[in-house]
Amino acid sequence: MKLKLNIRQKILVYILGPSIVVFAGIFTYTTRTSRDIAYNQAIKLTDSYAHQYALNIEGWLNQDLAITRTLAAAFLEYKQMPFEQWQRLIYPMYDRIILTTPHIDAYWDSWEMSNLDPTWDKPYGRYFYIVYKENGVYKTKAELRSLTGDPDTYGAMKKAAKEIINEPYVSALQRGQLMTTISSPLVENGKFIGLIGIDLLLTRFQNLVNGIKPYPNSYAFLLSNKGNFIAHPDSTIYQKNIAERLPELNSRFSILSNVQKGKAFSFTQTGENGQRLYYTFSPINIGNTQTPWSVGIAVPINDILYEANKNYNISIAILILGLILLIAIIFFVSSSITRPIKSITHLLQDLANGKVDSTLAIKHDVHDEIGKMALALSESIKGINDKTEFAREIGSGNLKAEVSLLSEDDHLGKSLLEMRDNLQKAKEDEEKRKAEDEKKRWTNEGLAKFGDILRQNNNNLSKLSDEIIKNLVWYLNASLGGIFVLNENRETGDKTFDLVAAFAYDRKRILNKSYQFAEGLVGACAAEKDIIMLTEIPQEYIEITSGLGGTNPNFLLLTPLVNEDEVMGVIEIASLRRFEEHEILFVKEIAKSIATTLHSVKVNSLTAELLMKSKEQAEIMAAQEEEMRQNMEELQATQEEAARKTFELEGLANALSASSLIMEYDPAGVITSINEKYSELLSISREDIINKHYSDIATEAIDKEKLDKLWQEIRSGKTKYRKVVLNIKGKEHTLVETYTPILDTQGRLYKVLKIATDITNL
Repeated sequence: MKLKLNIRQKILVYILGPSIVVFAGIFTYTTRTSRDIAYNQAIKLTDSYAHQYALNIEGWLNQDLAITRTLAAAFLEYKQMPFEQWQRLIYPMYDRIILTTPHIDAYWDSWEMSNLDPTWDKPYGRYFYIVYKENGVYKTKAELRSLTGDPDTYGAMKKAAKEIINEPYVSALQRGQLMTTISSPLVENGKFIGLIGIDLLLTRFQNLVNGIKPYPNSYAFLLSNKGNFIAHPDSTIYQKNIAERLPELNSRFSILSNVQKGKAFSFTQTGENGQRLYYTFSPINIGNTQTPWSVGIAVPINDILYEANKNYNISIAILILGLILLIAIIFFVSSSITRPIKSITHLLQDLANGKVDSTLAIKHDVHDEIGKMALALSESIKGINDKTEFAREIGSGNLKAEVSLLSEDDHLGKSLLEMRDNLQKAKEDEEKRKAEDEKKRWTNEGLAKFGDILRQNNNNLSKLSDEIIKNLVWYLNASLGGIFVLNENRETGDKTFDLVAAFAYDRKRILNKSYQFAEGLVGACAAEKDIIMLTEIPQEYIEITSGLGGTNPNFLLLTPLVNEDEVMGVIEIASLRRFEEHEILFVKEIAKSIATTLHSVKVNSLTAELLMKSKEQAEIMAAQEEEMRQNMEELQATQEEAARKTFELEGLANALSASSLIMEYDPAGVITSINEKYSELLSISREDIINKHYSDIATEAIDKEKLDKLWQEIRSGKTKYRKVVLNIKGKEHTLVETYTPILDTQGRLYKVLKIATDITNL
């Protein structure tokens, strides 16, 4: 059925209706798209944060594990020599490594007794040596352990015979701080012979995790393989287990199971207070261990959607105000249009009724009221058509469309232009946000790219430097670059920064440059430990060349490579264009990872050098061992002769003890030994007479002064003879005594031997 609408109704239906539909469609599409993009980008950013910090922690732990692995390889080289010589050669290595790894609390090694002592026939027992830190001072300790059986923890490590990172534990020595142990096995010909391990304080991981805040109300935490919180901003959760602390969350999303499998996963959960949280977990794989850790980040969904919701609410307010204003304007315009038309209609109706009046005559003169009204109506219709087309252009996305105002009082036209300006501003804001997101994406991809480069080439300094500078120049779209690495001369103590890699226009430059601290731009950058950015470069400083000729760069960026306040090197990059702020921040961020890797390479190189020297010393010791073996054979022959003479002397001593009365004194005259025959004669047990003074047991009738004189002469080194008569239980015994002073190798008296013969019956 065809609707019968008057002019005013038609204006409202055909102009206001499409305008509302167009506005609503634009608003719905724009806000929903913006909100979805903002949410997805925020989720990716949170995941990249977790992944990046997991890589940082993984790099730290793998550096420490590399130390135990290297020590284990070095220690096995010394198995060819006696253990005492091995100790003197190998244990000083700890002192050198401690200087480069102050964050490690203790180094230790454990050796199976069955490996050290061929006569040891028990499956347990070990020799343990440790260098540990107590109150800031390094101490050492060596002892025998597990002599009655292996404890459970060590037994499990022994049975596994592989690289292990232990579950964190509380250290009593370090005042209750949380620690972990990393160990590498000592395996020889498939047999477990010991362990090399280090003890690490986990305080630096707490500090690192506390700094992870991608959003204001977000927080991060670090989980061990068994689900214990190693780091958490909430002190009540710290050191607790996630299965006990958050049982429902763990059960629902299998958090502990996924952590132990080394998976990266995420989920959204509504908390007890109704707040929705987004959780993301990134695994930390440590060496060849099978017990990965995980970094987790929790972010409130409201934080993620804050900006999107804010823009959404502003857009709704603008839409409502715009619609209200549009409706008011259309009502006003429609009224102004229909009123004169109604007057004309009344005139036409009067004319149709046959009423003829000159006053009803319509003149088409432009100055005629009817003509002006018709002209105004035509202009109004034209204006409305223009505005409709303008709205259609805006609806199709053409925010540069223009509409002409009918006059200064054209409120509808002004409102439409204001709406267009607001939409343009919203689009510009969206483009700026996308540009910022693109910069973040560029930075995160760069961090991941260089993370792979650092992991794949961390055992070859030259190749690592080439890959770093080549990819950095490419990624920054720069012209050329170079990397200077700290070179320490251990003999002279000199420190220089040597150019180890340079790159320009797809060709590696073979250059030989070296700078001292504070020398040139490279030395100044190293001394200040801060970025240097030059926009005016001397003409003779550097030149970019290609097949088309040469030109000087306009911008130069120098970045120090600092690891734990130590400058490991300097990166120099030149470009024809100005470096943007986010590119400079990216270079500064990646410099930290590069410095950490260079430090690791430096430690590995030093360890390899020490290993080479150790091999050379082992060869020298082998030659010395052969000479010692010959000496031992001669010593063994001497010992056999001495043993034969000792056996003969023992026979003489036994015969003398069986036939004579024997007593020994110390230089003070205290009895230290008596044979059984003498104690039976005196009718005193050995226990009662030992440690007695000679004056306490004298049973003969002799003057004490005379007895003391006798002993004075004995102490002077004279052998004394005397005949005494003893009254023992009413019976007299006549003894002939010989006192012989026994001197040591320095001629000092160290005991007196008395041999007596009972001549009573002779």
